[in-house]
Order: sequence, then structure tokens, then C-alpha cells
Amino acid sequence: MAETYDPRHTAVLLVDPYNDFISEGGKLWPRLEPVAKKVGLVDNLRSVVTSAREAGIQVVFVPHRRWEPGDYETWAHPNPTQRNIKERHTFARGTWGGEFHPDFQPQAGDVVVHEHWAQSGFANTDLDFQLKQHGITHAVVVGVLANTCIESTGRFAMELGYHVTLVRDATAAFLPEMMNAAHELNGPTYAHAIVATGALVTSFKEARS
Repeated sequence: MAETYDPRHTAVLLVDPYNDFISEGGKLWPRLEPVAKKVGLVDNLRSVVTSAREAGIQVVFVPHRRWEPGDYETWAHPNPTQRNIKERHTFARGTWGGEFHPDFQPQAGDVVVHEHWAQSGFANTDLDFQLKQHGITHAVVVGVLANTCIESTGRFAMELGYHVTLVRDATAAFLPEMMNAAHELNGPTYAHAIVATGALVTSFKEARS
């Protein structure tokens, strides 16, 4: 049975749509490109966000911490991703790589939550507070990376009592094996629905009518 989404209580969580991730020339794009192009990541993200806005569904930007000089330098336990960011200055504030992809710019009515330091969009941010204030019960989690920030944000959402939808082809990872783990092994342990972009867009259109 197809999932249904009440626009009054549904949000699309757009995680980390940075140029460094999903734009040609981004620092991480070469690693992401094979899987991203195979699944049609950017086109599918456009479809999800556009159809959400047309249906009156809340769009929420869930950005990673933009690197700044001194970040992680004195931390006791930076994780492997944070150590890489410290070395490569990924998503550096004030740079092109640290800007959102030009097709994913916040619009009037969108919510941009506080930047997350690690992999969950909820930990140490105002995401849960913002969703509750907007009456959200259903979270559709899209963006990157499937096996890190998407999974951590989705799991945390489930723990907080939200209905969680993953979208197989509106996310990507560095390796096909990571995508398989995200959707075939781990996703079914916490997500209430795992769908393709086409099915989700149809559900959004039906919610609009």
C-alpha cells in the first residue's frame, strides 16, 4: 500500500546539499559521482523538493557544520569524518564549496536549522524543535550521504517518534555497497517506508489534490 502524506504534517529534510558534495568541482563530488549519476541524485532531489513545495509540504534544510579555522583542533574525540574535514576543509564557510547547490536554495517559508557537527541532523541542533513547532509528524529524509547523515538523521527521527521515509534514489554514497547497506540492511530496521522518487512524487501530488 502506498504511503500517504498530509502536507500539514509532513516535511522534507534536505540534508547537506552543498556544492562540495553534489556539484561538479566539489571536493567530494569525484567520490560521490559514480553512484550519484547512476541513481540520478540531483534530478531526483529537484523532483522531491519541487513536488513538496507544490503540495505545500514543509522543506527543511539540514546542513552540516561549515568548516572554520580551528574546528576540531582541540577536540578530545573527533570522529573520522571530522578529522577528514579538518584536513580537507570540506564545506568551508565563505567558499563556493560551503554554499548550497544553486538549485537548492532556501525559499520563503523554508526552514534552515542549525548546522550539525557530526552525522545526525538532530543532535545538538534545533531540528526537533522546529519540526514540532511546525506540527510535523512525517519526515522524508533526502540528500547525502545515505549511510552516514541520512541514516543517522533517520534513526534519530524514529527514536523521537516521527514517521520516517527514505528515498532510495534521492540520496547517494561513495560506494554501491554503502547504498546497499543503507537501504537493504539498515534502513528496514528503523524506516517506516523506503520508496523511489517516482512513487514519492505521486504521493505528494495526491496529497495536493
